[in-house]
Amino acid sequence: MTARLTIDIITESPHWRSALPDAPELAQRAAETAWRRSGNDRSNAELSCVLGNDALLQSLNDQYRNKNRPTNVLSFPADDEALPGMPRLLGDVVLAFETIQQEAAAQDKSLAAHFQHLCVHGTLHLLGYDHEDETEAAAMEALEIGILSALGIDNPYATAPMKRSA
Repeated sequence: MTARLTIDIITESPHWRSALPDAPELAQRAAETAWRRSGNDRSNAELSCVLGNDALLQSLNDQYRNKNRPTNVLSFPADDEALPGMPRLLGDVVLAFETIQQEAAAQDKSLAAHFQHLCVHGTLHLLGYDHEDETEAAAMEALEIGILSALGIDNPYATAPMKRSA
């Protein structure tokens, strides 16, 4: 039996529906591709993806990271050891519409491509990847580039480095 990733997508901000109506499908595809290509354990898994706004991300960023400002994406890994026959709970990826839209425009990227990159980035954090030092950052960026290529998205690091915030 093939392992399966279940993704619960919650749209908290109406801006996603108007500016990027296919955001739920793009998030699903990006997270699944990251999960499949990450080299992590292949047991059934679940995650949630919250399509939020700057106010939500600012509140979460302040509460959990003591940074009272919005950010593009936050990941909240679950500390879950799946019971036999049950999927492993990976955690939550939360994204801020306004920040992502502003970054995409400033970096001359499509909103869809930048959004998918951040979905991949957040999912990789749930899978244990990080960028706390240069070695980790290089490994995570290389993995992101490969995953995004599989999604038909150009290397986001080729033109301007993304501010690491997750």
